[in-house]
Amino acid sequence: MPLLAYSVRRVLVAIPMLFAVVVLTFVLVHIAPGDPAYYLAGDGGTPAYYALIREKFGLDRPIPEQLARYLWTVVRGDFGRSLQQGQPVLALILNRAPATLLLVGSAFIVSSIVGVAVGAWVAPRANGFADRALLGTTALASALPVFWTGLLLALAFSLWLGWFPVQGMTSARGAPAGWARTADVLHHLALPMTALAVQPLAALSRLMRVKMLETLAEPFIVTAYAKGLPPARVLMQAARNAALPVVTVIGAHAATLVTGAVLTETVFAWPGLGRLALDATLTRDYPVVMGVVVIASVGTVTMNLLTDLVYAGIDPRITYA
Repeated sequence: MPLLAYSVRRVLVAIPMLFAVVVLTFVLVHIAPGDPAYYLAGDGGTPAYYALIREKFGLDRPIPEQLARYLWTVVRGDFGRSLQQGQPVLALILNRAPATLLLVGSAFIVSSIVGVAVGAWVAPRANGFADRALLGTTALASALPVFWTGLLLALAFSLWLGWFPVQGMTSARGAPAGWARTADVLHHLALPMTALAVQPLAALSRLMRVKMLETLAEPFIVTAYAKGLPPARVLMQAARNAALPVVTVIGAHAATLVTGAVLTETVFAWPGLGRLALDATLTRDYPVVMGVVVIASVGTVTMNLLTDLVYAGIDPRITYA
């Protein structure tokens, strides 16, 4: 019951935060330079025609009135219709969401598991060759922007070596089915997933290394070795204790992966929400931009809540009052 009450409180606190994000994004999007009427009607229209377009889509009304109408429709589960495509925004998001979930989810899992495992493996070998190699490699990986990493991977493994495709989610020629389709999607996923996972993997491995070194210096670890416990068992216990602060960073990286997906999907022409949001921003398709922001905000809040709840599974000493 305390866990349920804590979850309910977190959700109630998140509601005004989500409201603030929606309001701020709505205002910023609408005051940004660029008139959607020109993107809808082209540059050759008359002022009267542009005015008609604005009136048709409600763009001629004051921003507070537009905001109130938008909030009312969102509360009812309606994100409006795309100005450019004329389709329901929710349908567009649901159509693109699986591709983004696949990209972000795979990058999240790989970066979390590999980052924590590498950091825990290197810590007992501090100041050795593997440790120095990790520090140097992760420092370089952390400094590279995600789009630059993507370009380097595409250049090396697609253009030079020809091992992986450089764009899209499936092959343009042919339509494989079954396991062949799965293999084709994974083949296309390899480069964008790696590009997106590099930065969080580097950060998590360095953090896990530091926390492991701190834990290995604790008295209970020294006592465990003195009692003759197997080194593997001692290291597993140390890794479990060191993993608690790392979980916080893992949850925070989930949000950065969503933002990084916008650039990654653009570099690799991955048909996900990031690409949809970028195209909508360039064409001032306000309903689509807002719909993606709302969905991303809800996903971030949910991930943070799940991160807090995972604490109890790692450390039984943690309770939620």
